[in-house]
Amino acid sequence: MKHTEEIKLTGLLPSVFAREEMPSSQVWRSEVTFRRGGRYLVESASGGGKSSLASFIMGARRDYEGKILFDGVDTAAFSIADWQRLRRDTLAYLPQDLALFPDLSAIDNIRLKAEISGEADMERALHWMERLGIDGRRDFPAGKLSVGQQQRVALIRTLCQPFDFILLDEPVSHLDEANNRIAAAIVEEEARRQGAAVIVFSVGNPLLIENPEKLNL
Repeated sequence: MKHTEEIKLTGLLPSVFAREEMPSSQVWRSEVTFRRGGRYLVESASGGGKSSLASFIMGARRDYEGKILFDGVDTAAFSIADWQRLRRDTLAYLPQDLALFPDLSAIDNIRLKAEISGEADMERALHWMERLGIDGRRDFPAGKLSVGQQQRVALIRTLCQPFDFILLDEPVSHLDEANNRIAAAIVEEEARRQGAAVIVFSVGNPLLIENPEKLNL
């Protein structure tokens, strides 16, 4: 499988901000490169556009000015099939709203993603559930778990695929420091195994990855 080595943003700006006087930003209207294997923390005040940025990179939204390039290729030229391949093999994404199926059990939410991605070996996922203290909730409907438990389920589900870049939008906003550190360790281990970049988006309680390059929106 061919890896994606870099994602470059050039002159990027959400369309809704185009006529506004923007504060100084290291991302908007700038040139930023995320490289495979790197560690990045994108911080902003609430409403600064961090979730929008994640959606732009994932190809879920196109309401922006500027360009996003994957290994030098402008995503504006990507087909639906291109995006499907990227989301299957290159980009893992944990959205802020978690996007779990509330009526499915915690383990079935994870298993469904693993089967779709071709990573159907559940041994590591079950080990991660145990480390994060939710193995006793594996058969509970996701919608009946606490928000913190849901975040842990969603994080594990996100890791159950191949990726060169993993985008995590507020992944630990409802976790205490101990579980944050466990979650960060799991993400770090899996990212190293795959040689991948970690990009965390946060307004104040970031995943505690080590020595990230910090970018302010």
